Amino acid sequence: MGINAQTPSKVEQLSDSQVKAFYEKAKASGMSEMQIEQAALAQGFTLSDISLMRKRLAEVQDKENKEDLTDTDSLKLSRQQIGKLSKRDIQKDTLKIPKKEPLKVYGSELFNTEGLTFEPSLRIATPKNYQLGPDDELLVEIYGDAKGSYRLKVSPEGTVKVLNLAPIYVSGLTIEEARDKIVGRLRQSYAGLNSSGSFASINLGNIRSIKVMVTGEVVKPGVYTVSSLATAFNALYLCGGPNKNGSFRAINVIRNNKVVRTIDIYDFLLRASQADNIILQDQDIIQVPFYLTRVELDGEVKRPAIYELKKGETLQQLVDLAGGFNEHAYQASITMRRNTDKARKVVTVIKNEYATFLPQSGDAIMVGKVLERFDNKVVIEGAISRPGEYALGDNLKTLKDLINQSEGVREDAFLNRALIHREKPNREPEVIAVALGKVLSNELPDIELKNQDSVVISSIKNLREEYFVTIVGEINNPSDFPFAEAMTVSDLITQAGGLTDGAIDSRIEIARRIKDNNLPDVAENVTIQIITLKINRDLSLLPADKEFKLQPFDIVYIRKSTRYDKQRSVVILGEVNYPGTYAIQNNSERVTQLLERAGGPKLNGYLPNAVFRRDGGRIALDIQRIVDNPALESNIILEEGDTIFVPERSELVRIDGAVLNPSVVNYSKGFSYENYLSQAGGYGDRAMKSRVYVTYANGYTERTRKFLFFNIRPKIQPGSVISVPYKPKDERRSDLTGPVILSFTSTLILAAVTLISRL
Repeated sequence: MGINAQTPSKVEQLSDSQVKAFYEKAKASGMSEMQIEQAALAQGFTLSDISLMRKRLAEVQDKENKEDLTDTDSLKLSRQQIGKLSKRDIQKDTLKIPKKEPLKVYGSELFNTEGLTFEPSLRIATPKNYQLGPDDELLVEIYGDAKGSYRLKVSPEGTVKVLNLAPIYVSGLTIEEARDKIVGRLRQSYAGLNSSGSFASINLGNIRSIKVMVTGEVVKPGVYTVSSLATAFNALYLCGGPNKNGSFRAINVIRNNKVVRTIDIYDFLLRASQADNIILQDQDIIQVPFYLTRVELDGEVKRPAIYELKKGETLQQLVDLAGGFNEHAYQASITMRRNTDKARKVVTVIKNEYATFLPQSGDAIMVGKVLERFDNKVVIEGAISRPGEYALGDNLKTLKDLINQSEGVREDAFLNRALIHREKPNREPEVIAVALGKVLSNELPDIELKNQDSVVISSIKNLREEYFVTIVGEINNPSDFPFAEAMTVSDLITQAGGLTDGAIDSRIEIARRIKDNNLPDVAENVTIQIITLKINRDLSLLPADKEFKLQPFDIVYIRKSTRYDKQRSVVILGEVNYPGTYAIQNNSERVTQLLERAGGPKLNGYLPNAVFRRDGGRIALDIQRIVDNPALESNIILEEGDTIFVPERSELVRIDGAVLNPSVVNYSKGFSYENYLSQAGGYGDRAMKSRVYVTYANGYTERTRKFLFFNIRPKIQPGSVISVPYKPKDERRSDLTGPVILSFTSTLILAAVTLISRL
């Protein structure tokens, strides 16, 4: 044998738990699948081992999934998962028509209902027609002048024995009959029993069991042992009731080879009658035959189902079994499908035939829905006192009749034109225009209405653009407001919450649309009329305000006073004597004025490096220069939110960029640019010497300038940053080196070959 046949693979030697542990450990470490395989190779596994490992891992996971299905908790999870999948499927198919469940045979669920067992009650009085038999027990109580208590069990021979008296035969007797015989026998020991002084009561104690057979078309036919008080329904429940082919309406109870009762379960289901639910006797047979006629009844009935019919029952009786028609049923006729020897056919039964028509087995009857149409309906809507539906009839035939019944048109009704929407005989729509005002004033003849007519009376408001007025500017709630007749500017200001503190009441403007181009005070090329108005600030009416009425679509502008302004603030921080937030005094306050209000810089404050910010961004200002000469244009006017920061004097200078040793060095007053550069090791190979620039702490940037052949370097101040830019990389030079050398070498070789050939 070879080695492979004798020595199992390393993977085969691993247990399921080891395979799982190896995979989970590798996965927990954050390794990818490829990294896991590389780790396995490093541990001595071959490629075939890795392939086998994949297979083993799949088998382990599949085995765990199967084990989970048998576990109770896991089964719950599995069921939850199925539920989620079902929910997802339902969401996916929301646009599909839900599938209708098939109809069930009426009564088929009776014997499958929990809590409905028909178990006989043992705490009721003994039925009068109960017949005693072997194993029944009688309780005899003697009371009065004499006392005694006896428990008498019926023997297999059908007798009971009490005291030393002769046996008494009671099998087949009722309780009443047995009582008479037993009392008569007890009088031999108790003189005058039940006549003077002593009395006896005889009742049924423990009852016997009997055997009944259930046969035919039932779910579980067989012989059943039941209580002697059990009824036919109790036995039918035990066997599961009729099966899919069993009859519910012709169940026979056979006793001594004779049918003693034919049970119709529908009597119990429909009328709660238990007249057929007789008490069974030993050796009774319940026989359930095949059904003869079953009919499917669906549609607009109260209980759609498959019903079993007796011979001679009509279509009307079938509908009664289903609880009758519901409120949406079309009752004029019923359509059904009937099976013939070769195919199916459609049968229509009209209403007066329901009581005589006999359905056949297999008929599928569908009760339709009443049509969504009316025989005598007209509708009126719009500017009418009582819009809605009305019935055509003797009291309502014309348009004026309809308006009178709906209590007349509203005040805003548009009487020049009303519309009647009508269906033509071919059901195509048409619209009839009516001069309603002339019809109501009898200038035009009235219009006769037809079924399904719809009368629409428009409102004047509906036939025009919605009216509104607008107010903007120095108002508490600027907005659009509904227009109202005789509205003044003061009325509109009141609706808008009043004027703001900065509003001026003497320069109110109203912009009005021009409807009439022939206005004498309006130029031909003007499309908007501007009207000025003065009101009282307390909104008391002035004559001009009282007389001036707003028109639809007017826009009212409220101006702000020229001397009114909200408080605005700026901030100055750092090394000043009084840092903090300051209010701007006027619209012309400048940087130097703010510094003066803040008490100027402290002794350690360094104005040349002061930083000025506006809207969050740094603005380059030489504040020291501004303070020295406030007339400079850079002494800008302050705005809301401006910030000035005055730092301490910085003693450092930073050198960055294309230098050999980027550094931060101390500031020295006598040092020049070259001195600082030398402290950074001088220029690098790619330094752009002519582009050196210096950034000062206040945001200013100054670059190197040329004068003739000389570079004039920026002045270095405390806190400056010297930046030496890099030259861009020249990639072409390095890329061309190889081709140039190759070309040169090729030329030398060619020259050498030519020289040799000439020798």
